[in-house]
Formats: sequence, C-alpha cells, structure tokens
Amino acid sequence: MSDSTRGTTLADLERRVAERRAGPAYGDDALIVCDRLVRIFTADGVEVQALQGLDLLVREGELTALVGASGSGKSTLMNILAGLDVPTAGAARVAGRDLLTMDAGARLRYRRDVVGFVRQQTARNLLPYLTAAQNVALPMQLRGGTKRARKAERVRELLAMLDVAECRDRLPHRMSGGQQQRVAIAVALANAPSVLLADEPTGELDSATGEQVFAAFRRANEELGTTIVIVTHDRAVAGEVRRAVAVRDGRTSSEVLRRTEVDAEGRESMVAREYATLDRAGRLQLPAEYTEALGMEHRVLLELEPDHIAVRPDDDGS
Repeated sequence: MSDSTRGTTLADLERRVAERRAGPAYGDDALIVCDRLVRIFTADGVEVQALQGLDLLVREGELTALVGASGSGKSTLMNILAGLDVPTAGAARVAGRDLLTMDAGARLRYRRDVVGFVRQQTARNLLPYLTAAQNVALPMQLRGGTKRARKAERVRELLAMLDVAECRDRLPHRMSGGQQQRVAIAVALANAPSVLLADEPTGELDSATGEQVFAAFRRANEELGTTIVIVTHDRAVAGEVRRAVAVRDGRTSSEVLRRTEVDAEGRESMVAREYATLDRAGRLQLPAEYTEALGMEHRVLLELEPDHIAVRPDDDGS
C-alpha cells in the first residue's frame, strides 16, 4: 500500500467519489463531444467495428481536420455528426443535442438548423436547375420564418464573402468545380449553423483550386466564427489548420497542434507539435514506426517517473 492510500478511510473514499461526480462532466465546455463512441456494421453475418470507443472534443470556433486512411473510421464519424447515421453505443452530442436519442423529427431539424454539410462530389451539393443564389436561399425557405429581404441580403453576403458573387445567376454547370464548392459552402452556411462539416471537400479538385476552397472555409471560420470540421486524407490540407486529429482503427490516435511563436527579433513562425491521444480509458496508440524500431510486440514495460511515464520493450527472456 502506498503512503498516499495508507490510512484512507471509507468516508475519505466516498468523499472523493462525491467530489468527482460534482465536478464538470466530460466535454462540458465543448461544442462537439464524442465519448467512447462505437459503430458496428453487420454484413452477411459479419460484424465490422468502424468506431471502437472513439473520444473527441471540439470546442466552439475551432477549425479542425480529421485525418485518416480509407477505412480508419473518419467518414463514419462524420456521418454520425451530420445526423446521417446513428452510433451503436457511447455518447455523441453536438451543440447540446444528443445524437443517440433524437427521433426522426428532431434529427431533421438538427440537419436543417444545427449542422451544415459539404460533400466531396461537387454535383451532389447543388440542385442543377437552380442558380447559385437560389441554391443558397433554399435552406432558408425550407426552414421558414425569414423575410424575403433578409434572405436576399444573406445570399449576397455569403456569395461575396466566399468570392463567388459573379456566380449569383449561374446554374451549376456554368461554374467551375472550385466555384461550385464555394457556393456549396454558402448553402451550408445559409441557416447560420453551429457546425459546418465537410467530407473530403477538395478531393475532386486540383491543388490550386483546393487551396481556394480551403481559404473559403478559413474565411467562414474567421469572419463568422463557425466551428468547422473537415475530413480529409490530404496531409497538405491538414497542414493548413491549427488542429489536425488523426483517426486510426476506429479511434483517435494522435493530434498535431500548431501555434504562432515570436522569436527574440520579433519574427513570427508557425510551430507544429504532434501528440499521442490518450482516451478516457487511458489507452493510447503508439506509432508503428516507434514500436517496430524497438521491437515492441504484445506487451511493454511501464515505469512511472517523477515527470513522465517510460515505455520500454518487454525484457522478459521467457
């Protein structure tokens, strides 16, 4: 028994438990909360775990990228946050809405009012027989309650902010792919959602056009304060955000955080640092290149030091 626990009474333990319960709940200050999220798909009698206890917090106003290879679970997570899919277990909340308990009506209102969504396929984001202005006005018409003058003003503001004002009276087939995606962002922002979600929004575009589209997301984040989550496999896109979260094998595995630092001469530079993600159960995923370099397999030794935890290869000869 350690010195810290020796002499601890049952009353002491009960008091600690009560204090912990009285403290803030997990993610109480976050706009998006995923707590031990599980999603299981069944096909031909075979179960596939797309999400395996994933934890994620996104705070209001963040511009975040979710990065991962095909099959990592990032698109499944995006569909759950968009209200297009329902998790099997765990907890998921967006702007105070519980995504597990919503009925069909609440889910429809959630997709209309709380989240905006931009797909990879440019042709799926816009109705082909409506102009850019009409596409942007449509979500406001479906929600109702917005005066005609205010709708027209909102359309002008969004198209101008995203540098596609010249497309106002054009049908989608008369726009470039980059213009279509920027108009799609305007459509997603029309009802002033709390969260804007984008699934591989630059996947069908060349690098130069993709940079223009990403600049539009950044402008929406900075000027409107909209919280934005972008799913991508493109490391270049992930490098443009302050926070990039890697998803691997159905869990968040690491995060890259970027911040601006000023040196002694007053010069600014962007500094990036990568962190392993520690989930609520205390698990973390060690990078494969690290474990392979040290021959780590099956089990490792942990040693608690005053200011860190050492992880060492198993040295048991048996």
